[in-house]
Amino acid sequence: MHILDELQQRGLIQQTTDDEGLRKHLEENVVTLYCGYDPTADSLHIGHLMPILMLKRFQMAGHRPIALIGGGTGMIGDPSGRSTERSLNTPEIVQGYSEAIKKQLAGILNFDQGENSAIARNNADWLSSITFIEFLRDIGKHFSVNYMLAKDSVESRLENGISFTEFSYMMLQSFDFLNLYEQEHCTLQIGGSDQWGNITAGMELIRRKRFEDQAEEAEVFGLTVPLITKSDGTKFGKTAGGAVWLDPDKTSPYEFYQFWINTDDRDVIRFIKYFTFIDFEEVQALENELAEAPEKRGPHKRLAEEMTRLIHGDEALKQAQKITDALFSGELTALNAAEIEQGFKDVPSVKIDNKEISLVDLLVEAGISPSKRQAREDIQNGAVYINGERNQEVSHQLTEQDRIEETFTIIRRGKKKYFLIRF
Repeated sequence: MHILDELQQRGLIQQTTDDEGLRKHLEENVVTLYCGYDPTADSLHIGHLMPILMLKRFQMAGHRPIALIGGGTGMIGDPSGRSTERSLNTPEIVQGYSEAIKKQLAGILNFDQGENSAIARNNADWLSSITFIEFLRDIGKHFSVNYMLAKDSVESRLENGISFTEFSYMMLQSFDFLNLYEQEHCTLQIGGSDQWGNITAGMELIRRKRFEDQAEEAEVFGLTVPLITKSDGTKFGKTAGGAVWLDPDKTSPYEFYQFWINTDDRDVIRFIKYFTFIDFEEVQALENELAEAPEKRGPHKRLAEEMTRLIHGDEALKQAQKITDALFSGELTALNAAEIEQGFKDVPSVKIDNKEISLVDLLVEAGISPSKRQAREDIQNGAVYINGERNQEVSHQLTEQDRIEETFTIIRRGKKKYFLIRF
């Protein structure tokens, strides 16, 4: 199957600049393509995943992807899709972010695959060396203000105002495409649909520079992926705790797994098509399973497995599944301290210095019960669980046997209220 047919079947193409021309170009060449990622944080998040995985899909089809890290453009900030200007970071911060993102990309793309090995480039390499006068003379002259004002990324900001700094971003991204075309013979740029104006501006710059140099007309293309929306109206990639990051120190593999397994039934098949490499025969089987037995949540588990394995590896997936199973079954003593840290990251946590403490005193000191009288009632009524086991002994004294790896005790009050006690 042609790579464009597969992408269309998965719903991954929003726009192309020339569908027939690109189709032929991909058939006749090992195409070098790129997508850019500005280092606005020390980690990418799942909102970046679709274009990253697009690069991977093209690589699997035999083409050559470039992951462009915006060490230069990251100093400016892309106005696309934003209503306010970004805060500017120092060069040192941007450089640190760039290195972290490069490592993450290396975990997804294959940088050791012969002719079509992925390449990581940083646009600071050319943007930091060009002078302002050179840029205005050699690049700026090819952009009319009217042309730039008509682009959505600029037009949408005019009412509230846009600085010259952000206004110039389009020229910088266009310069990226020109440099990658000249240095790597990169002929295709991909990105989110909000990048359409920047992509087409880059194509126009290449054509104008080629005409100026009296060279043959360049055959370059643009392709965008759709911006992801959720059926319930909430923003994709956001949870109550904020963004879902690819860095396991910012979003643990268990939290990452839980994000995907909790996908809305209305979205799960679409997300399987978008984000996984599952073949269509299996996708159809999962869609049938969802229709026939939605309560089993088979497609949700498959999606969570594929995504957690892709980003964090097999061991992290096994750990996330172990935590999930333990929380569902209540068999919490099966977990080690590191797994408890992951699984109970967001529950109330209390540090207790006294290792010899009665259950009644613990419930009060940790704020689980408001008074000793209430604590006794809770225990007698069977509402208190220690590490998943109900305890109805009012006189119970906590011992080392009640602590997991001598560090944690998990108290549950009622059906769902968990508390993590640290000794």
